[in-house]
Amino acid sequence: MNDIYEMMSTLRAVRRLRPDPIPDDVLHRVLQAAAWAPTGGNMQPWRVVVVRSDEQKQALADVYRPAWYRYAKGYDARNDQLPPEEASKGRRNRAAGDYLADHLHEAPVILMFVADPKMMAITDAKLDRISMVGGGSVYTSVQNAMLAARTEGLGCVLTTLHCLAEDEVKSALQIPEDWATLAMVPLGYPVGKGHGPISRKSIETLAFDDVFGVAWN
Repeated sequence: MNDIYEMMSTLRAVRRLRPDPIPDDVLHRVLQAAAWAPTGGNMQPWRVVVVRSDEQKQALADVYRPAWYRYAKGYDARNDQLPPEEASKGRRNRAAGDYLADHLHEAPVILMFVADPKMMAITDAKLDRISMVGGGSVYTSVQNAMLAARTEGLGCVLTTLHCLAEDEVKSALQIPEDWATLAMVPLGYPVGKGHGPISRKSIETLAFDDVFGVAWN
């Protein structure tokens, strides 16, 4: 059995995907993993639209492509301010993003995670900042699905850029008006190596000891 820590530490954002079909039993296991995810009060306010038809995938690609290239202009401007080594990595990421935008319709499966806000206890909705709590009952299922995809040898990436044209996405996939889209995850077997060791900040940077700002040791 694959070690869960190995799966987490090698789960890369894989944007270059082959068009080869994903067997139904493999896809079922990925969806089952998503269904096992914890949610607030076990309400499971999310659903996932499993997009496989060429027509529906093309509709999503037609929304995603212009959204990506609009976003990429700002990405390039920020990347140009980085040190050379980081800027070089940024250019590679940009190229991978371009590939996904131009080839999204070729992915054999696109998972669209949606949720009904009425089923969520969004406890920060009235705070004087951007609300962030609601996604906590959805992104656990997204992460479970992506870890399962990694275990099955599938490439995947989480994107939210489709939200820039959410009305068009809802229309294409017949999502109810009062539901929200939270994540789009293209799935497919990787072009090339795909997953591998990832680069992240250290826990000494990310974790604090008892109070904010005191480094974990």
